[in-house]
Amino acid sequence: MENMPIKTTRRLTETAIMIALATCLSYVTLFSAPMGGSITLFSQVPIIIIGYRYGVKWGAATGVVYGILQMLLQGLGNFAYVKGFLAYLVLIFADYVIAFAVLGIGGAIFRKTISNQTAALALGGVMASLLRFICHFISGVTIWGEYADGWQSVWVYSLGYNGFYMLFEGIISVVGLVALSLVFDFNKPDLIKRKKTQNAEK
Repeated sequence: MENMPIKTTRRLTETAIMIALATCLSYVTLFSAPMGGSITLFSQVPIIIIGYRYGVKWGAATGVVYGILQMLLQGLGNFAYVKGFLAYLVLIFADYVIAFAVLGIGGAIFRKTISNQTAALALGGVMASLLRFICHFISGVTIWGEYADGWQSVWVYSLGYNGFYMLFEGIISVVGLVALSLVFDFNKPDLIKRKKTQNAEK
């Protein structure tokens, strides 16, 4: 059995690396949606993988840390566009803290129910993206609705704005997760995916 301090250190180190990787990837914009919102290069993937490897609680906590970093590094300017304490709370939690916590939750949710790693990660990517979209949709309806055109309802505005870029963000994440799952075994500490041989020892 792996020594507990070593196991904890490995987990903390790996989590820190994946948060840093996700943060770097969030700056790589593949394209910007017409209504707003950016589609990034696999930035959700590292957090989803941490959730898959270490469970709901650890994944959610990792997502919270990542969300706070996103807010501090890229989102502080958004506070200038909303007014009032409640609006600030919605912005903090719906657009950052909870919105990114669900990435870790989505990554973990299918691990114990689906034995196939690729399927579990792919469905986890779909679920994580859907949950994140719901968070942003709520934010769009509650605090960003004033930016809707006069002919649009806030519901249609939020659906179009957040749905468009999150759809592509989700697709890109699933593609990345499936590709990585074919190379690495995320159930093992060393991530090595060993091929089964016919002459394996019994």
